[in-house]
Amino acid sequence: MDYGFIRVAAAVPGLRVADCAYNAEKIIELIARAYEKESQIVVFPELCISAYTCGDLFHQEMLLEECLTQLERIISETRDKNIVSIVGLPIRADSQIFNCAAVILKGEILGIVPKAYIPGYSEFYEERWFAPGSKALTSSIRLLGRQAAFGTDLLFRDENDGGICFGIEICEDLWVPVPPSSYQAVCGASILFNLSASNEVIGKYEYRRQLVRQQSARCFAGYVYTSAGIYESTTDVVFGGHALISEYGTILSESERFCDEDQLICAEIDVQRLLNDRCKNTSFMELQQKPDYRFIDFKLRDLDLERLERAVDALPFVPSSPEKRDERCSEIFSIQTSGLAKRYRHTAAQYAVIGISGGLDSTLALLVTVKTFDMLGLPRKNIIAVTMPGFGTTNATYNNSIELMDTMGVGIREVDIRPACLQHFKDIGHDAEILDITYENVQARERTQILMDMANKIGGLVIGTGDLSELALGWCTYNGDHMSMYAVNCSIPKTLVKFLVLWAAENVVDERTSNVLRKVLDTPISPELLPPDKSGEIKQKTEDIVGPYELHDFFLYHMMRYGAPPLKILFLAEQAFGNSYRPEVIKKWLKVFYKRFFSQQFKRSCLPDGPKVGTISLSPRGDWRMPSDACAEVWLRQLD
Repeated sequence: MDYGFIRVAAAVPGLRVADCAYNAEKIIELIARAYEKESQIVVFPELCISAYTCGDLFHQEMLLEECLTQLERIISETRDKNIVSIVGLPIRADSQIFNCAAVILKGEILGIVPKAYIPGYSEFYEERWFAPGSKALTSSIRLLGRQAAFGTDLLFRDENDGGICFGIEICEDLWVPVPPSSYQAVCGASILFNLSASNEVIGKYEYRRQLVRQQSARCFAGYVYTSAGIYESTTDVVFGGHALISEYGTILSESERFCDEDQLICAEIDVQRLLNDRCKNTSFMELQQKPDYRFIDFKLRDLDLERLERAVDALPFVPSSPEKRDERCSEIFSIQTSGLAKRYRHTAAQYAVIGISGGLDSTLALLVTVKTFDMLGLPRKNIIAVTMPGFGTTNATYNNSIELMDTMGVGIREVDIRPACLQHFKDIGHDAEILDITYENVQARERTQILMDMANKIGGLVIGTGDLSELALGWCTYNGDHMSMYAVNCSIPKTLVKFLVLWAAENVVDERTSNVLRKVLDTPISPELLPPDKSGEIKQKTEDIVGPYELHDFFLYHMMRYGAPPLKILFLAEQAFGNSYRPEVIKKWLKVFYKRFFSQQFKRSCLPDGPKVGTISLSPRGDWRMPSDACAEVWLRQLD
């Protein structure tokens, strides 16, 4: 299976200026290398058959004819390789010379795309030799004994899957205010190729990189770029050989510049992901006048993926770079505090009530609440932090709670819920020795009732502590910890909560509080609703029951963000986690995820308000509208 991926390659051959036979040999070798790496499409630099820096030699009949001779050789010697190759050369048509990209496959020319914008400024003087694509008079040309489609209006489409479609632009086309690739994308191209010969000057590298990233993001597309290398003429400028493969704003692969060897970079473009994003973005197709394109159909080589060239993050919600992670945590903390501050300004409330368990979620919620009160100039003592020991509370979490509240200078209250729960068991006729769901949920609802009633008594707001992962799995008690007056963590997944607490320990709080936060980070995740073990340690560990949160967050991200089907998520998880989990273990927890996600929607349908901080939210008012009685059978059946 290809799971919606297309494997592409970008080549940077070492060329000789005007030595077309030598250049063709290099191109043929790199096509063979790309084919061996199971690439389905490979792109070469601008004018790669002749080299870009031929100058007035482009007006020499000998050079133009030799380019065609070597194009024929490339076509002939690669006809046994089922790979689409995009090569650059000058082509004469309509009494003009065009800077072109020739698209070839299995001995055939699929089409010829001329460069749309011809630069004639600074170090560029292509206008001396080449006409822009708009000056072409014909829509097809006779080339090497074949009739080939010709024009800037060509898109190339897989005959078996119309979603796999690519467009081509050449160098300067990317640098204009509205690149041709923008129109190509709106008209169906999911992958964009650029044959370039961009020279190197100070600062241009990063700007070029940003152009490629931004265009791939703006077009919801894969963008494959390659540029002429160091063996171009250095009479006036130097070329570095810069190749990039980008997908929706992310660089997947990049070449080394100023390398004296041939280079080939490969990566998989996730076309399924791109098309899913396009369908969700209602603005994507809003173009007043869409140009007419001619579609050239071809049959793409099948791809049977076992491993991906591209990296797959095991923690997709958490940036891998420490600098970006710190920046992300700071921004999230600001969003949370700003959202809560607005609620306090609107309600004119002066108090907050929050349950503190000694776990990660309530700790983060308390940190946010304290920061908000500091920002609003409200005394920290107006934050009523309540620890509510129950049947499963351990000394470790109890001590964490008390110490955390003390070091942060908030109001401390303690309410032992056990007597009330025992009374309630008696009232409803439940045997307190039966440690079932009723035994657990009575405690959760008792805690929520205490918090709500305290808030009513002092005119405060109950601050919710539950996170996105718990909402996805329904790992919360309906009308218990499921409910609050403002839920500051509602769109933060568990894997990210850990890093937010760690970031706060390192950047926000004093040393005493930091020490407590580190103890919380070392505590197993648990609702603590069942009695501890004989040694007084936590017995009820959430991840033993519902599965590892790092897996569930991975499943949630790929299902929600990209609409990925189960088998693709399973494949990606195997790539991301490697030997950390056996495939059958990943599959087991993925089934659990789907069953819980579908069966627990009724809890998400009535969530309290809370701020969206990332691309994924399960708010019924914002990002996620799903019937509470939808069936998971289609998803589970694919896994079976």
